[in-house]
Amino acid sequence: MAAVTLPVWLVIATLLALNTFYVAAEFAVVGVRRSRIRQLAQEGNALARGLLPLLNDPQRLDRYIAASQIGITLCSLGLGAFGQATLAIDLVPFFTRWADLQELTARSLASVVVLALLTALQVVFGELVPKAIALQHPAPLALYTYLPMRWSLWLFSGFITALNGSGNLFLRLLGLPQTRHQHIHSPEELELLIAESRDGGLLEPEEQQRLHQALRLSRRTARQLMVPRRSVLAIDAQTTPAELLRQVAESPFTRLPVYRDSTEQIIGMVETKEVAGLFVLRGQPPTVEEVLQPMPRVPASLSADRLLTVLRRERVRQAVVVNEFGGMEGIVTLEDVLAELVGEMGDEFKELGPQPAPLADGRVRLPGLLPLDQAPAWTRVEWHSESDTVSGHILAVAGRFLEVGEKLDIEGVEVEVEALDGHTIATVLVRPRPPLDAGEEA
Repeated sequence: MAAVTLPVWLVIATLLALNTFYVAAEFAVVGVRRSRIRQLAQEGNALARGLLPLLNDPQRLDRYIAASQIGITLCSLGLGAFGQATLAIDLVPFFTRWADLQELTARSLASVVVLALLTALQVVFGELVPKAIALQHPAPLALYTYLPMRWSLWLFSGFITALNGSGNLFLRLLGLPQTRHQHIHSPEELELLIAESRDGGLLEPEEQQRLHQALRLSRRTARQLMVPRRSVLAIDAQTTPAELLRQVAESPFTRLPVYRDSTEQIIGMVETKEVAGLFVLRGQPPTVEEVLQPMPRVPASLSADRLLTVLRRERVRQAVVVNEFGGMEGIVTLEDVLAELVGEMGDEFKELGPQPAPLADGRVRLPGLLPLDQAPAWTRVEWHSESDTVSGHILAVAGRFLEVGEKLDIEGVEVEVEALDGHTIATVLVRPRPPLDAGEEA
């Protein structure tokens, strides 16, 4: 029995090692970053050059993972069958002799003991350990397992074709689409990955913040980023050359929108540098028509990331924001979009304007044009509204235009109108809602 035991354990160890290999290969290829493999390929790593096309091809990646799953299944079945045919038989005399059991009972008990032992070994050493290592070091393991997995792909090619075909046929019968293994993540998953990278020391806090802001671009709209129409400094298309030169000379901006009849009819823009250059070359200022450049029009609901695509495609730095009826609502600039990534850095058509400021009496002065999603940092309460600004939300709650000095309570926050700009609220004074105690939070 002793002579037989050593080869038996060698076979079991080999099957466990193969199971470990296939598990590590599967989790490594799923978890590895393509950008890292691409970098290694560019540095001359031959294994990376071979693995990269596989990662870029969902169909090949699907077959690669199928090969690893077939290997895991065969190793598991082989381990169980071999253990029952060897260890379980060797244990039967032990139970019949020392436990005084009948042979049938001893066989059943030996099978259960061997199955429990092999299952524990496989779960710990064949599943959990290789999975943890592969998730921590996906790139090295993906490269080290690549060549053996190519041999497995050749060896299991018939199984893969038959099983994938059967699976796809079953999916078609159920009316479900076929899926491929791809390295895709939702924005929420990407935010979690960024946070984990920050916790692991791979990202600085500022880098993490910029990446989070970049992910939030898809949630911001042109209406939320634009300069409102009433704040846009524009020039009339009928402006004379002399008046155009004077306005350009006095303007602090490098680009000025041009309107016809009213500021709702923006027809383009002029660059102050071009006006000055033509004046220097010719000795007389140009007309508006000579320097007029087109401006694209974008819907107010357009997301910031798509807006960035439009600006890049049109090779411009600003666009006219229009509502669903075609009316002009404001001007949005490239700087407005970039401010979402790196913070406010000045704007072509506006100054930074008033900022939230705490007061000595415990209240806070908020600008009316403050984005509504920034208000909770000062009010300690989430305000939800179809409006994008503090002013718009307050007017929506009140249901009417307000006068200076009027007060109202909005979800436990005391609000007082401090200043108006026409019918729009310029600034308000708010008293933040007191922090909740433990009982109220519960």
